[in-house]
Amino acid sequence: MNVTNEFHTEGYDAVVVGAGHAGCEAALALARTGISTLLLSLNLDSIAFMACNPSIGGTAKGHLVREIDALGGEMGVNADKTALQIRMLNVGKGAAVQSLRSQADKHAYHAQMKQTLERTENLTVMQGEVCQVLVREGKVCGVKTTFGEVIDAKAVILATGVYLNGAVIAGEFWQKSGPNGFAPANELTANLIELGFQVRRFKTGTPARVDGRTIDYSRCEKQEGDRDIYPFSYLSDGVPQEQTPCYLTYTNEQTHAIIRANLHRSPLYAGVIKGTGPRYCPSIEEKVVRFADKERHQIFLEPECAGSHEVYVQGMSSSLPHDVQRAMYRTVAGLEHVKIMRYAYAIEYDCIDTLDILPTLEFKKVEGLYTAGQINGTSGYEEAAAQGLIAGLNASLRLRGKPPLILRRDEAYIGVLIDDLVTKGTNEPYRMMTSRAEHRIHLRQDNADLRLTQRGYEAGLVTPARYERFLRRQEAIARIGQALNERVSPKLCAAFLQTHGFPAPGGGVTFADMLRRGIPLPEIAETFGILRDERREDVETAVIDIKYEGYLKRGLEQIEKAKKLEDKKLPPDLDYSNIDGLRLEARQKLNKIRPENLGQAGRISGVNPADIAVLMVYLSLQK
Repeated sequence: MNVTNEFHTEGYDAVVVGAGHAGCEAALALARTGISTLLLSLNLDSIAFMACNPSIGGTAKGHLVREIDALGGEMGVNADKTALQIRMLNVGKGAAVQSLRSQADKHAYHAQMKQTLERTENLTVMQGEVCQVLVREGKVCGVKTTFGEVIDAKAVILATGVYLNGAVIAGEFWQKSGPNGFAPANELTANLIELGFQVRRFKTGTPARVDGRTIDYSRCEKQEGDRDIYPFSYLSDGVPQEQTPCYLTYTNEQTHAIIRANLHRSPLYAGVIKGTGPRYCPSIEEKVVRFADKERHQIFLEPECAGSHEVYVQGMSSSLPHDVQRAMYRTVAGLEHVKIMRYAYAIEYDCIDTLDILPTLEFKKVEGLYTAGQINGTSGYEEAAAQGLIAGLNASLRLRGKPPLILRRDEAYIGVLIDDLVTKGTNEPYRMMTSRAEHRIHLRQDNADLRLTQRGYEAGLVTPARYERFLRRQEAIARIGQALNERVSPKLCAAFLQTHGFPAPGGGVTFADMLRRGIPLPEIAETFGILRDERREDVETAVIDIKYEGYLKRGLEQIEKAKKLEDKKLPPDLDYSNIDGLRLEARQKLNKIRPENLGQAGRISGVNPADIAVLMVYLSLQK
């Protein structure tokens, strides 16, 4: 770092450090709720940059995007505007695990988000590297840049992505760098350690980008998008009807043989890479080693943007040397003569231990300092954006003197994500999955607005126009539900039921009863002339609620039981070392994490039901 004289410039209520997916949502949440905000980026050309897959959504991640949108965030809106293709995943499975996924134009996504930021009132966007978070008497008071500029602030959000001491690795090549050749942030980590953060080293990776003109698509399986599904944002009116196809191909034994023969040159297996990688998104060399019995692995060929021939080879991330990559990729069907435009690489970076932050995403040791995104050990644009929105909104609420927004695990996937981070921590890059949520049937992506838009409106982020749209949808779903529960006389429905293999009814039957018997809604609607003017998405939500009514009712009973523990607050200054009956491990974990309630305490690794029983007795004696 060059020695530079300090100089003071105008201050802001809040400063957001980093303009990736977390930083953009944080800055917009702050500015849109009236907070004077500065968004600092190492490079303005990297705003909302898709360093890995140019896609938004996917299994569980689609849920996050719709929740971000329901709360008033921007990711869903931006994804809809820049989609090349959109599909609904898991259509053959239950409604709880169906997820939207769009292939985005990565350059348009960046440009559109940058334009949105620049046009937002109360928001200033500036290029610069932060080297120090300034703290006075335990409270954040600003930041300092590498140029010596001191910027006063009452709140700071760190959304540094994979840039902290970033290092790119491919074979024998190692270089300090951020993703895609962007400069890393080399100065801030030391300051974070001084502030009391526990820092660890994680690793992620990306595959090659290849020239689409050198792909033989006739040897691949074509995958078209969906045109009759709803978009990510409740503000968007539909999905694009003209969509770009993606393609599916596979590795083979020849591919695997090249990889196995060169494992000694892999920095992952040679011990060069020290950081912990994502278990649920392994490199191709990890797949070949870990799943040695598999004869092939899926590879998806996906366009990077509309104005380029670059194609993303999803499923084949690697840190092998370039000569090995070249041989390896050319064994895949359709890629026999492929030309690589950008080689694959791994990237290591610094991140923090999330057991050091509160459910608001505020650092426990410094008031007004928040963290969001990959600095918190998560992977994925969607996980980052969700945290950015919550961190930004909570910083705003705090500055406005209002209670924080903390979403429970039964309210949102965002609640599951943040609770996992601050209660259990993570020893590897955290990825959201539907299996992490206990209440999946309640946390569907089709009902995200019904769960969260009221919360976003009360927090001041959801606009009146968006809220009016939400109220109209609420009314429509109620109206549709009422129509489906209308009773039809036996005379009118007997023949219809018999054609579907059911006996003539002895009494009236509702349309909802017909749905539960498995009769398709389109046939019911056409035969009886109902729901002709209702929106498809509203009808879908009402129908799902009817079909899963029994499960939803049982789920609500479980949620109410869990809430009783969530409602039992634990004193923030409680010294668990002095509570008789608690095991030593439980005392240590409770003192470190300092859970806010009994529910959170029960989810801490190392705290068992007997410890919770001891805490319940202790709390009852304090009354």
